[in-house]
Amino acid sequence: ADSRPDEARLQLGVQSIAASAAEASQANRRKMERVAAALAGLGVKPDDLQTRNLSLQRIDYGKDRGRFRADNVIEVKLRRMDRVGDAVAAVTDAGANLLSGPDLRVSDRERSSRSAYAAAYRAARARADAYAGAAGLEVDRVLAIYDGGESGAPPPYGRVAMDAVAQSAAPPPVSVPFSAGINTTEVRVRVDFALK
Repeated sequence: ADSRPDEARLQLGVQSIAASAAEASQANRRKMERVAAALAGLGVKPDDLQTRNLSLQRIDYGKDRGRFRADNVIEVKLRRMDRVGDAVAAVTDAGANLLSGPDLRVSDRERSSRSAYAAAYRAARARADAYAGAAGLEVDRVLAIYDGGESGAPPPYGRVAMDAVAQSAAPPPVSVPFSAGINTTEVRVRVDFALK
């Protein structure tokens, strides 16, 4: 069954490098406050933001050796699909330099799957009728229906560093191209029929 997604989840955040742990943490906090304000300006409620990762560590390699890196990543639930591109542009402009997603979902999965359940049962019944007819029998009644569940779960997030975008001198685009498309739900069912 096909359904149009009505929810997008993005993981986004900021990464800051500074001479001390306190400076890196403070820089991250300031950036995250700007990111949250940008999302609030797009109508994202505080309950639709959830922290996914907080880290603070000393860097022991490369050109930043001896400095400290702070990461703060949140998951954002966007309920307006027409604002996803605007949200990516706004948070990048506000200082977000880590981004992954979107994970496009249908908020009421059970409702969206009902037509798939019905289609699966109809397919099982049609197959049973074909076998019974070929054997010179008829389907008498349903003995049992076994729900095999859904398949085709969405892939996990991949984390993408956006440092080049965040550090670019050019302003971010007004909006980022985004297409919600269609989600497909596949369900499996097994039906036992009695024949006569």
